[in-house]
Amino acid sequence: MSTTAGNTKAYADSSGSFKRRGPRFTDRIVANPSGPGEWPAEPGRYRLVVSLACPWAHRSVIVRRLMGLEDAISLAITDPLQDDRSWRFSLDEGGVDPVLGYTHLEQAYLARDPEDGTENGVSVPAVVDIASGALVTNDYPQITIDLGQQWRAHQRAGAPDLYPEALRDEIDEVNEGVFHDVNNGVYKAGFATRQTRYEEAYNALFARLDELDERLEHQRYLVGESITEADIRLFTTLARFDAVYQGHFKCNRQKLAEFGALWAYARDLYQTPGFGDTVDLDHIKRHYYMVQTTINPTQVVPLGPLTAWDTPHHREELGGSPFGPEGSAPEPLEHPLRPLGPIDM
Repeated sequence: MSTTAGNTKAYADSSGSFKRRGPRFTDRIVANPSGPGEWPAEPGRYRLVVSLACPWAHRSVIVRRLMGLEDAISLAITDPLQDDRSWRFSLDEGGVDPVLGYTHLEQAYLARDPEDGTENGVSVPAVVDIASGALVTNDYPQITIDLGQQWRAHQRAGAPDLYPEALRDEIDEVNEGVFHDVNNGVYKAGFATRQTRYEEAYNALFARLDELDERLEHQRYLVGESITEADIRLFTTLARFDAVYQGHFKCNRQKLAEFGALWAYARDLYQTPGFGDTVDLDHIKRHYYMVQTTINPTQVVPLGPLTAWDTPHHREELGGSPFGPEGSAPEPLEHPLRPLGPIDM
């Protein structure tokens, strides 16, 4: 969950450890609302606000695409470079989101809670009620599960089940370890302000990556025979690993491209519709290298790495299928989600 720009030291406690702030607004959008904090899954009612740079928001972009919910839930893409009000709509004409009429996502948070709606930061992904302009939820783990489970009446034919009931316990167990040691682990290493805290995060990260590499030697996906929530949550970190985390966050024991099964697995997902076509390395690198100035004070954005994401992976030899026996791939994207112009400093 990427939040407000600024001094990253604010994210470390007195021991030098990075501390992630959890989502504050945890209402849910469900098929059959039955009480407070539940909103109806109603096509055309909501706008999903994301940054293509943010791994936590990237998950929701992937799931929305896999489920074929493009017509049901509109998408707003923020500038990867934040200002002192955080995520902004400066890529849109006039710097204003054409649906919400906002210049900054902050406005949706304040429409939800005028007193202290931004107390815990302004984060993406965020789902906004279009009619009121108020934030509904920024609960990034729940958003993707609900897009998969609660919007079934509006999903495309052939949409996969990313959170099958029979596999939920195993998916949750895998996700728990991946979150602490990988998804959040790269941040714990990158934002640590003391050597011991950095080394703890570094060691936990690579121990977990080694475990995942071994797990994936003999199975195509993390859990079961097709893509699940577990694969989506791991992929968004892997997609940023060599471009950002390996160098910028000092996670440099080895590159993703120097793993065996894990690198082939990442390429397999990247080449699956809904994954690689939602990766924007330009947005990703600009955000990390130009916003996090305590780590990269010069704001120089590296040109590499030139990672060979499209090379053969041979993972199909392990069996399984990406969308399950009855599923199918989403239609190809006709154009990039939100291209950027030259870097101007």
